[in-house]
Amino acid sequence: MDLNKWWIARLPGGADLAMVRAMPEPMSADDDPTLPHVDVVGGGLAGCECAWQLATRGVAVTLHEMKPHRRTAAQDSDRLAELVCSNSFRSDNPHNAVGLLHEELRTLGSLILRCADEHRVPAGDALAVDRERFSAAVEDAVRGHPRIAVRHAEVSALAFSGPVVVATGPLTTDGLAAALVELTGRDRLAFYDAIAPIVAAESIDRERVFAASRWGKGGGDDYLNCPLDRARYADFVAALVGAETLPLQEFEKGVQYFPGCLPVEVIAASGPQSLRFGPMKPTGLVDPRTGRWPWAVVQLRAENRARTAYNLVGFQTKMRQGDQRRVIGMVPGLADAEFLRYGSVHRNTFVDGPRVLDAAMRVRACPQVRLAGQVTGVEGYVESTASGLWVGWSLAAELGGRPLDPPPATTALGALIAHVVVPGPGAFQPSNLHFGLFDPPAVEDGVKRDKAHRKQLLVDRARRDLAAWCSSQPGAATCG
Repeated sequence: MDLNKWWIARLPGGADLAMVRAMPEPMSADDDPTLPHVDVVGGGLAGCECAWQLATRGVAVTLHEMKPHRRTAAQDSDRLAELVCSNSFRSDNPHNAVGLLHEELRTLGSLILRCADEHRVPAGDALAVDRERFSAAVEDAVRGHPRIAVRHAEVSALAFSGPVVVATGPLTTDGLAAALVELTGRDRLAFYDAIAPIVAAESIDRERVFAASRWGKGGGDDYLNCPLDRARYADFVAALVGAETLPLQEFEKGVQYFPGCLPVEVIAASGPQSLRFGPMKPTGLVDPRTGRWPWAVVQLRAENRARTAYNLVGFQTKMRQGDQRRVIGMVPGLADAEFLRYGSVHRNTFVDGPRVLDAAMRVRACPQVRLAGQVTGVEGYVESTASGLWVGWSLAAELGGRPLDPPPATTALGALIAHVVVPGPGAFQPSNLHFGLFDPPAVEDGVKRDKAHRKQLLVDRARRDLAAWCSSQPGAATCG
């Protein structure tokens, strides 16, 4: 069965209905009072995915998005599904945990992954997209669905009569965050993410850079690489450490950065070689002019299919704009770089998921309210999408009288859900998906396997267990 075309759902008081994604006569989400109705707050990746999954299962959805009336500090566009930080969905290799999650989301009929695949740009083995075309495709699909109504207004209170999904992301507004704090009875947690700069392609000195992908992956030349020798690297690190950064406000004191989005100057301050083993690692990148790996390298990834703009990979920063121009201008090939977007810092708000949420992402203190996306403590575009998909599936099944059990923690989706809702040994912290979150594989014959073999065991088991879960759950469609 093609899950992108057909879904089976049991509606209240009715028989099984086969529903086509594109209905002949569009209708407002409020036009049919016989349909169950859900309000989804937030038009990012999680909110759009959740709304889509609900609507394809016969649920009328009102999607609330505060843009264009108000934007967060990190947003530039008024579109739904805006990609704020990067245009990359990270590795598309199923032997990487997030790549395996890509595969599962495609199997489960994800709108976000479908649009990402349609608008991908070269990026080695990563799934990167033309961010403008991607967001436009998601918005067209959401607005064109006959069971989704989009309303542009800020929601600052959870005063809804029926089920509501809060998918407001890491920049939840103060009013709504306060409502969540009151609802959960616990203080919200916050840390700060940093955004990497984007430069114009025509301003890059092509005589100083070389095109290559690490280890020749993808097209083999998907990235532009700015090589630094040992002396230039040392000067660059010294400039980073000495750069002026934007001061913290009083409410920002005690700031905690998500480890996967550390500002580049924070990494540099941790040790003189830290960047060479982080975002500036040269491994697998042969400079054709020397036949060797550089001492260090700054990678540039295309922002769109036309390759008119490039993102500095891993170069999130909170430097002042003048220092961004000066310090990044020290990188070979970027002396005259035109900045299309400067790096910046933004707040990330999330709840203590294991204490606040159940397996269906319902708020324990008020089961009518569900959370999806980064406000739950997942990190990253793909993880947010997966969270929205799961909330859409589980809520639709519950409304149809056939509750779903979550996928087993041996699958990528199940491992992600378990991380958010199952208490761990220490304080809860947001995380990207990684194989360490999966249930460990059984040891075969008492023999310890190498890393590659262990990953293969995890991937094979996840595929089997996802298929078994789909076929065993009365509230799930048949997978793939």
